[in-house]
Amino acid sequence: MELKNFRFETDNDGIALLTWDMPGRPMNLITPEVIGEIEKTADHVASEASIKGCVITSGKEAFSGGADLSMLQSAAAEYEKARAARGEEAAAKHFLENAGRLSRAYRKLETCGKPFAAAIGGTCAGGAFELALACHYRVIADDGRTRVGLPEIKVGLFPGAGGTQRVARLMPTADALQMLFKGELLRPKAAKSMNLVHELAPRAEIVAKAKAWIAAGGKAKAPWDEPNFRLPSGKVFSPQGMMIWPAANAIYRRETHDNYPAAKAILHSVYEGLQLPFDLALRVEARWFAKILRSPEAAAMIRTLFLSMNELNKGVHRPAAVPPSVIRRVGILGAGFMGAAIAYVTAGAGMDVMLIDKDQQQADKGKQVCDKLISGQVLRGRATNADKEALLARIKPTAEYRELAGADLIIEAVFEERAIKADVTQRAGAVLAPGTIFASNTSTLPITSLAQAYREPENFIGIHFFSPVEKMLLVEVILGEKTDEKALAMALDYVRAIKKTPIVVKDSRGFYANRCVLNYVHEGHIMLLEGVLPAMIENVARMAGMPVGPLALNDEVGLDLALKILDATKRDLGEKAIDPAQELLLRTLVTGHGRLGRKNGKGFYDYPAQGPKSLWPELDTFQPTKLDPDRIDIGELKQRFLAVQAVEAARVIQEGVVTDPREADVGSILGFGFAPFTGGTLSYIDGMGAGNFVALCERLQQKYGARFAPPQILIEMAKTGETFYGRFSLQPRHAA
Repeated sequence: MELKNFRFETDNDGIALLTWDMPGRPMNLITPEVIGEIEKTADHVASEASIKGCVITSGKEAFSGGADLSMLQSAAAEYEKARAARGEEAAAKHFLENAGRLSRAYRKLETCGKPFAAAIGGTCAGGAFELALACHYRVIADDGRTRVGLPEIKVGLFPGAGGTQRVARLMPTADALQMLFKGELLRPKAAKSMNLVHELAPRAEIVAKAKAWIAAGGKAKAPWDEPNFRLPSGKVFSPQGMMIWPAANAIYRRETHDNYPAAKAILHSVYEGLQLPFDLALRVEARWFAKILRSPEAAAMIRTLFLSMNELNKGVHRPAAVPPSVIRRVGILGAGFMGAAIAYVTAGAGMDVMLIDKDQQQADKGKQVCDKLISGQVLRGRATNADKEALLARIKPTAEYRELAGADLIIEAVFEERAIKADVTQRAGAVLAPGTIFASNTSTLPITSLAQAYREPENFIGIHFFSPVEKMLLVEVILGEKTDEKALAMALDYVRAIKKTPIVVKDSRGFYANRCVLNYVHEGHIMLLEGVLPAMIENVARMAGMPVGPLALNDEVGLDLALKILDATKRDLGEKAIDPAQELLLRTLVTGHGRLGRKNGKGFYDYPAQGPKSLWPELDTFQPTKLDPDRIDIGELKQRFLAVQAVEAARVIQEGVVTDPREADVGSILGFGFAPFTGGTLSYIDGMGAGNFVALCERLQQKYGARFAPPQILIEMAKTGETFYGRFSLQPRHAA
């Protein structure tokens, strides 16, 4: 049997080993060719009397990341072409046939009459884990590198190759729904406890264990194909079933606000599929999968959260002429919350860290923060005590700037004050070797002006982290006017080393993410002053797709920091650069009431020592008038929240601060949680159409003010019908 993506061999006991090892790829992916070879293997194993069964494993470090999403992304475009050429009915039939091919291939394997076992080592995700679920037995490597799961929901899809039906028959329905909705990758022991795999083994033994199961007479029939099979949670229409589905529907609506069609499709597929024979249930799942595959939400999320994100992670804008950086020692100036967290992720990536603060006590406190963070990982089973000891050993807290000598990279993370930043920059510069790259973790101050304190402004760059550093995936890499390619290359290499996603941004007050998200917070403040109920502001923002409301977000950032940003903006740009009503609101809260946000337990919310936070009851004193909530247009509030961010993103593109739509979209979702189902700020505009978006902005501008005024680039695009992804060439900024 001739295969290109697999190796097939049979041992003396008649047990076949199918090793998935795609040539020229670092990871195995499901492609049309791979699907064909799986079908071919199932037929061959079934027809050869000498073969007792087959073990499927991987020849690579990981089992497989699942389907090639670029293939799935192009499927909807191919459907539209077929519809235009052959008519809607013929195109739909062809599309459904293709969308269900992988599911049919797995079912062929599952029902071929010979036992199949999966020997899983490394990541086994998405369609690859659906392949494992179609096997009759699953052995998983019990090590720290192995994970299994169905993460399709995170890119606007759902498991459409039997995943919803097999998982819902292997575990209680409520647990299955939770797994499918979350899309998390599971550790081996968790997968075993959830009945998703049968056996744990050392990685070197997984193939032998799988073969042993076949040799011992492994059964070539899935549980759901047995005549006496019973669903784990009983029938859907039963007292037990009716305890599940009303609650599941309520949770779905609470968590998604109906913004994610794939989540709704999961509910439908499981609910309908559990009432049907298995093969018919697979057909129902395939129909829902075909529908979701053509949805604009899936197209936008696949493009931004998979394709674009992968391109940025691989360094699409890294200067090709600069050799890779070797970063062994990193100096971090400032051991406060941000500096300590940066030290934590840096040491976690294997680099030695010199953590500097004004005295030894403050520096030690920073290391204690790192200790707390890694200890939390140990308690959750995500790290070992050995990992903890190794990480902490790489962090040296000190007040001595001479310890920075020999550092490959410096990251300044002190308070957001020019004078303080200039002082530590100069003190560090006095002991650094010529050519040392110096980065500032500033959130708003222009890099070009901060670089004046460093003797080599060409080696000065911005590396802006988002809080909490250990959780947030985005980092803005900011170019000053004199920053050269060596500094950019090292910054991108560093960000990649700590497993964050970088976007390259040119110098500007607030850069990209903060310009957009501060508009979002500002809009919440304005709504409060207009008389909208605070709870409605927060709830409608989440309904629009934002992860938290603007008032809660402001509390997390700190009301005092928001006020300092306003003061700095007014000082640098003048009175007209800020909203006086917003300034009065923040100044009254901060100086009049001492409400700084979560940090001191009181901001827009109260944070009791015990129990959940709640909105401060006295917020209504800031509302001269109170609007009747029943007369407020909820749809318009949602539009305001999203449009005020998207129009700022368009301004950023027009000004050349961001030059690649991929960076704007990825940055908006990872950096400030812009409604992921839209694909990001610019995809939101492209999806609506520039003409429609400009009309929306003009309507909002007339009613609410100049902050909604569409920039010239949008007006031009509205006339020509262009999109951002069509207008901008998505090529590396620095040619090879």
